[in-house]
Order: sequence, then C-alpha cells, then structure tokens
Amino acid sequence: MNDAPWSPQVMLDVNIGIEDVPRNVTHVRFSSSTVFCILDTAFQGRAQLREVRLNEGLEEIGNYAFSDCTALPSINMPSTVRKIGYNAFYGCSGLTKVVLNEGLTEIGYNAFTNCKSLQSIAIPSSVLEIGNDTFLGCTELGEVVLSDGLKKIGNNVFHNCISLQSIEWPSTVKDIGLGVFYGCTNLREVVLREGVEIIWPGAFRDCTSLECITIPTTVTGIGGDAFKDCTNLRELVFARHKGFCVSCSAYSGCTSLERFKFPGISIRLTNIIQAGQTDIETKMDDIAAVEWRGGVLSIPTIHRQKENRWGFMENLVNNDNDKLKKVLRLVAYYERKEATTLLELAFWKVKLDQTDISNLLNRGACRIEVPGPVKDTILQYLR
Repeated sequence: MNDAPWSPQVMLDVNIGIEDVPRNVTHVRFSSSTVFCILDTAFQGRAQLREVRLNEGLEEIGNYAFSDCTALPSINMPSTVRKIGYNAFYGCSGLTKVVLNEGLTEIGYNAFTNCKSLQSIAIPSSVLEIGNDTFLGCTELGEVVLSDGLKKIGNNVFHNCISLQSIEWPSTVKDIGLGVFYGCTNLREVVLREGVEIIWPGAFRDCTSLECITIPTTVTGIGGDAFKDCTNLRELVFARHKGFCVSCSAYSGCTSLERFKFPGISIRLTNIIQAGQTDIETKMDDIAAVEWRGGVLSIPTIHRQKENRWGFMENLVNNDNDKLKKVLRLVAYYERKEATTLLELAFWKVKLDQTDISNLLNRGACRIEVPGPVKDTILQYLR
C-alpha cells in the first residue's frame, strides 16, 4: 500500500498505521467493512484533514488516532465502534460536532481534551466508562447528556468547560470524581440523583455561577474543597441528615453561603405540629442558630469560617452537626411521645370493642394508659 499514488483525497480498505497516511491528506473514506481498527496515531497531526467517513464494522479507534487534526469539523461514530482510545481526538480544536451511537462502551482518557469548538455531546446508554480529562478544556461545550448505565466518570472530565450551564448526573455513577466540574464558571444547575454516594475533593471547585444544590440521601461523604470558591453558592439542601461525613474545607471560600436546608427533618416537624404538638416550635426556638420558618428547617451559616493553625480557612462543620443533633433529639422525642399516645388509643379501642353493648360502661373507664416504665423505656434516650 505504501507504493500507491497518494492524493489529498484517499479511500482506505485495510487497517492502517501512521506510516501509511500522507501529511497533506484532506478527505478520508473507509470503504470496506473489513476495517476493524484504526491503529494508534494513524492520523495524528494531519492538520489539513477536513472529512472522515468511518465504515460500519469498525470496532475500535486507537490511541492518538486523530489527535491534533485541527481542521476536522465533525465525526460520526458507527454503531459498531466499541472503544475510543485515549487521546483519540486530543487537540482537535476545529471539531464542533461528535455523534456517538449505541454500542460504544468505553471512552478513553483525554479522548476529546481541548476540543475547544465542540458544542454538545450525548453519551449513549451503552457507555460504561468515561476516562479522566475526557472533555477537559472544551470551552464551547454547552450541552452534555449523560445516560443511566454509566458506571464510571473519571476525574476532571469537564474541567474548565466554561460554557456548560446545567448537568444531570446519572444515578448509576456512584462517585463524582476529583475536579470533575472544576472551573465550570457558568454551571448554574446541577441535578444529583439518588444513587450518588461520594463527592470527591474539588468536584465543583470554582463553579462561580452555582447558587443552590441538593445533596441526595445516598451521599455518604463530601471531600475537601468540593465546593471551594463557589462564590455565589447560597444554599445547600441535604436530603440526608445523618450518617455522612463532610470535610471541614468542603465549602471554603463560599462567601455567599447563607444556610443549609434539611427537607427530611422539615417533613417530620410538620407532621408533629399537625398532630397537635405545637409546643415543639417553642422548644425549637431555644436551639441557637436554627431557623424554622414556613415549614422549612435550616441552619444559617453566619461566621462560618475560621483560620486553622496552618493558615487555611475551614468551615465550622462540627458546630452545625451539634445543632442538628439537638434538633433530631427533639424531633425523635416528640415522635415517640406521639407513638405512646397512639398506643394508648389503640388499647382503649380494643377495650371498647370488647365491651358488652347491653352493659355500656363509661367511655372513660375503658382508657388504658401505657405503664410509666414502658414510657420511660421509650423515652430513655433523653436521659
């Protein structure tokens, strides 16, 4: 094949390597279904390449296969492609459109790094893994669709994607990795679904347009600097209220942070009040720096930071935990108090049901109180 008369427009019908392709190639079409793999570095640095037509039957695009093809405007992956190698389209700065089809399972690290003109990407549900830094530096990337089915999204995948405004994280991806959205300065909306478990350090660092985010009940840990310097972040909503760990530096530099909200506890409080135990509101007022307004429980974040012995600013997370524990003890007390009342009513109803209708007793005589020791056992956690 090396003896063939090359021109800027070529047709290929075998698996090829870099030594087979002229530097000035502009158009490439794979004409045969017998091409299963584009080998590593096959078209690397072909700066004049403007069109590539891939064949059905192609299964793998090798590492660096099209890296630095700066004039390539688009690429359409056949449904037979299973893997895109690492750095496959690295530095394709003119690439505006990429079509990925069902059947693809793996996208290697740095695959589309610094594709500065890429505007949107939809990840098929067949993809199981997106490697580290895959879309790092894609500054025009404004629309990303991630499908359930994904198992892993690597670190720094969307680092410095400054045009990205919203994202919905798949429930099947348990970890939000290191620096995944670091520097996404226009990211305003983040939807995290139940299933996410860990938010790793720096995940949303410098997302300066982010104002509010809800943390699902499945999250068990938030790493250091996870939201560092999110200067417009005002509210964090925690669906889970116990059994998770938050780094003391998770919110450092969040100068606009006003409050943490706890919708789960808010529902429990509302149920207690609707059951007639309105005195809980007075006792809530006695817990310093806790707000109960309009059916929403929140902890304000005034005087949120202090300087530690190394000179770094850290959040007073432990103080917030203490306040939350007091609220939870109070809520649990009233819930159990309500439970003993319901138990007494149940006993009363049973006695009424067993009373001879021809010999009616005074209804009050049918009352049965839960014995004091039983109540003490139910409420003993207060001691």
